Amino acid sequence: MENIVTSLTTGDFLKSLASGDLNILTEIVWVLIATILSLIGGAIGGMLLARKDIGYEFSATLGALLAPAAVIPAILLGLFVLSLLSNL
Repeated sequence: MENIVTSLTTGDFLKSLASGDLNILTEIVWVLIATILSLIGGAIGGMLLARKDIGYEFSATLGALLAPAAVIPAILLGLFVLSLLSNL
C-alpha cells in the first residue's frame, strides 16, 4: 500500500488504474468516478422525465440524489466480483 501512495507522483497509479489492476485505491477511484457519472446522468434523466411536472431544477435535483442510490451498490458488487475472479 505504501508503494501505491508514494508512487502517485510518478504516474504508476494512472498506469495501474488504466491496466485494470484492482487494489483498494483504484477501487475507491472507480467508485468515485461512477458516483459522479451517476449524479450527472440522474440529473439529465430527471430533467427529461419530469421537466413539465415539477420543473427543471427540482427534477434535476431529485434525479441527482436518487441515481447514486442504485449505482453505488451495483458498482461495489461488481468490483467485489471482479476482485474474486481475479484472485482465482
